[in-house]
Amino acid sequence: MAEGPSAEPAARPAGPPPHREVTSFIHHRARLTEGQQRAWDRWWPERGREVADLLAGTEPYDPPAWFGRTAPLVLEIGSGMGESTAAMAAAAPQVDHIAVEVFEPGIAQLLMRVADAGLTNVAVLRGDAVALLRERVPAGSLDTVRIFFPDPWPKRRHRKRRLVQPGFVAVLTGRLRPGGLLHLATDWTDYATQMRDVCAAEPRLRPARDRGASDQGFLPRPDWRPVTKFEQRAREEDRPVHDLLYYRE
Repeated sequence: MAEGPSAEPAARPAGPPPHREVTSFIHHRARLTEGQQRAWDRWWPERGREVADLLAGTEPYDPPAWFGRTAPLVLEIGSGMGESTAAMAAAAPQVDHIAVEVFEPGIAQLLMRVADAGLTNVAVLRGDAVALLRERVPAGSLDTVRIFFPDPWPKRRHRKRRLVQPGFVAVLTGRLRPGGLLHLATDWTDYATQMRDVCAAEPRLRPARDRGASDQGFLPRPDWRPVTKFEQRAREEDRPVHDLLYYRE
């Protein structure tokens, strides 16, 4: 995923460096193809918004104004190349979808998919979903939060950088309405175990019950979650995919 340019850092006081704050993205640079650039130039001004602007207050966080209606609201953290996002938005036109991503080629691909399908229920935000949830998304306002295939940070010393941590799950649970759904998916079994343990420790979440659940509590892929090219590659490489679904009490 890509990160936009940052401001000049302020001088820090002497002493040990601060602990790295977990964000919803990793810093990767990537160039847009000609087609992606055309999609960006055409659709980003109309459908895209910068999380930084919402955090600064220069633009309001206002989904009813963005979509021209009040409807159930899904927030997806890390929409990747947009395959699942566009497909699920097309399958649920009565639901509004906010996709938060930083990888510009992925955003451009999603903008193309949304435009090609004529979808009006998708808004694309570029920036950190963690800060957005903490600072701008009102409590109890989301019907669903989706986190599909977040960066696994597979090395043990890097696991503290994983997105699904107790503090963050507490924040996003508070943004779900009672009965709202948290849907996680990963192809890293140890990360799936961490997700399960973190969510089990959040008292406001209860796991979805399914007769197809594994002994470890992982669920089969729901029909409404499309299989992406990324997931298909994981299958081909014999990495099992785990879904975890939780409802807010």
